[in-house]
Amino acid sequence: MTNSTAQPLTIVANIYAKPDNVEQVKTALNKLVPATREEPGCVQYDLHQNNENPAHFMMYEVWQDTPSWHAHMEAEALKTYLVEVDGAIESFTVDQMTQVAR
Repeated sequence: MTNSTAQPLTIVANIYAKPDNVEQVKTALNKLVPATREEPGCVQYDLHQNNENPAHFMMYEVWQDTPSWHAHMEAEALKTYLVEVDGAIESFTVDQMTQVAR
């Protein structure tokens, strides 16, 4: 598939910090945002924190196409983030989604 016909990819990542590591994870995620927004194919990259559970972070991402997201998963900024939060994450899920209505 070429980029002109490629379907945008939406990613919803849920990150749960260990209770004693909330600020550490939040700081690392906040550092990741501007670097990721500069990556080729990044359309949107927004960080959210749960109002009732501050250990729960959600990253809402839109990528031009799946290969752009795959490149992000190998990016230096993401590798740095993973080192910074090593041992601080309780759980992590990633859902790959396609927008069906607007």
